[in-house]
Amino acid sequence: MTDRPVPLTDAFASPETKQRYVRRLFSTIADRYDLITVLLSFGLDRRWKRRVVDLAAPTRGQRALDLACGTGDLAFALATRSAAVVGLDVTFRMIELARAKLRGPATDSGTLAGAGSGRCGFLVGDMCSVPFTDGQFDIVTTGYGLRNVPDLTKAIAEIHRVLRPGGVLVSLDFNRPSNRFVRATYLGYLAVTGSALGWLLHRDPDTYRYIPESIRRYPGAAGVAELMRSAGFGHVKRLPVLGGLMAIHVARRSA
Repeated sequence: MTDRPVPLTDAFASPETKQRYVRRLFSTIADRYDLITVLLSFGLDRRWKRRVVDLAAPTRGQRALDLACGTGDLAFALATRSAAVVGLDVTFRMIELARAKLRGPATDSGTLAGAGSGRCGFLVGDMCSVPFTDGQFDIVTTGYGLRNVPDLTKAIAEIHRVLRPGGVLVSLDFNRPSNRFVRATYLGYLAVTGSALGWLLHRDPDTYRYIPESIRRYPGAAGVAELMRSAGFGHVKRLPVLGGLMAIHVARRSA
């Protein structure tokens, strides 16, 4: 397979082209990733991630896996709650930045990176082929991860596989509103804002236009909940965030 750039118009043609596009995209934006998540969430991203950790409710000694970990915010937050955490991301530069935070003096929230009674480590890996054996983790979290995988059904199956019976999955992501007017307004805002940020930061308006294009093809919160049930998860809940423009899923692997 070649590594030629895939234009946004072709990014969703197949799982392979989406995978190539996403890998190149996140390598490009990695050093701006924390800034972009703050801007596109109206500064609420950290609050949402704290809610994810509260819902995961880690306890001392539990093992947690944070998928599509980015620069490590959720992984560090889980570690401060005494979990032993592995952060996994397909983008090498994201892992470099997360490891730099781990060695650094402080995070933006003012707490020591990796502080607390837990342990925190990072590695490069694919959500569709998680490099761990069955039932290794008590908790799996992901922030903005499921929408970006080339095969959503396979990624959810992999999460189910690596969770122990009774283990919990908590996922935060954009939603795809069912109301046509709300959806059109929402995607229009993201397209215009994304184009402006892409041009200002990377001289490429398509850079963040990927977000609304990925949402158009995403099954939305209700569809993702059904895929989780089909994969064998029980007690699946979807919690609206920002008036339903975002969503958190909580699901347990049946005991």
